[in-house]
Amino acid sequence: MMGMDVLAADLAYWQETLIKVGIGLAAVLLPAGTIVYLYLFKMMSFMQSRLGPMEAGPYGSLQLLAEVGKWIQKEDIFPSRADRFVFAAAPFVVLMSTFLLVLVLPAGPDAVFVDLNVGIYFALAVSSISVIGILMAGWSSANKYSLLGGLRAAGQLIAYELPLILAVVGVVIQAGTMNMQGIVLAQADGEIFGWGGLGNPYIFTQFVGFIIFMIAVQAELTQPPFDMPIAESELISGYLTEYSGIRFLLFFIGEFATSGVFSAVAATLFLGGWYVPGIDSSSDIFNVIGPLILFGKMMLVAFFIYWFRFTYPRFREDQLQRLALKFLIPLSLANIVSTGVLKVVF
Repeated sequence: MMGMDVLAADLAYWQETLIKVGIGLAAVLLPAGTIVYLYLFKMMSFMQSRLGPMEAGPYGSLQLLAEVGKWIQKEDIFPSRADRFVFAAAPFVVLMSTFLLVLVLPAGPDAVFVDLNVGIYFALAVSSISVIGILMAGWSSANKYSLLGGLRAAGQLIAYELPLILAVVGVVIQAGTMNMQGIVLAQADGEIFGWGGLGNPYIFTQFVGFIIFMIAVQAELTQPPFDMPIAESELISGYLTEYSGIRFLLFFIGEFATSGVFSAVAATLFLGGWYVPGIDSSSDIFNVIGPLILFGKMMLVAFFIYWFRFTYPRFREDQLQRLALKFLIPLSLANIVSTGVLKVVF
């Protein structure tokens, strides 16, 4: 992270590791908590003409802590026929996917855990690990509703990973690199028709890719209108049916943390990440304000995710698959071809 090369000379390896782990936890949990309070508790309530939680703390600001305390106190129940080890490990596998995503997200010129040349490739690869955790949860619960939910989730996530990845290919072609820091700098130092006042945020040139990416993210999060794997009216809670106590809380945290991290990835790929116009992109000030800029852009993208979540009704299973296979994938391929042609011509 920021200044870690300097700190490495003064700190032992275990101390440096603890600092990185602490920063990583904060980078995942703080956005998740902010999203829950702002969008789940408040925005959804006002959209439905109600106030939301108001009793725990000023304007309900401590309701999230009350919820966490409630779930920690609940009994951690294992179904009698469950595969105990797989059942217990599933939520940690899902969370691991989210924490690995944070590793390659740049928050400033030097503020990055691991600066990989294939950063976006790594991010898309580790995002698929959550599918394994969901399948583990559905199979190990020894419950037919959980198994159906796990199988639905696997089919959905595999189908929508294709448009998710193809939407990113257009960005990679335009930036000429798979390095996440390089993608940010390509936008910061780019020009729009010869004018570099705003740089070249790819939201303009890759708008189609952005829309495809956001739809695919919504499906990857199994949120409405893509919530078939946990459809309460059909599967109770799908792969979550048998979970209680802290393990259910871990799945809950994983859902909102993943939405925050995916929003940060979208902000990095299409909105310029930690960069804002008017300041030299090599300035060290971005190591200080960069995380705040990225957080603001992340919350903007997350707003759209939760706006759609609270607005649209659930798809049928056939509609869900048809959207991915017959519409999003061909559209993303057309976007790749057009990007490649324009890259060669200009």
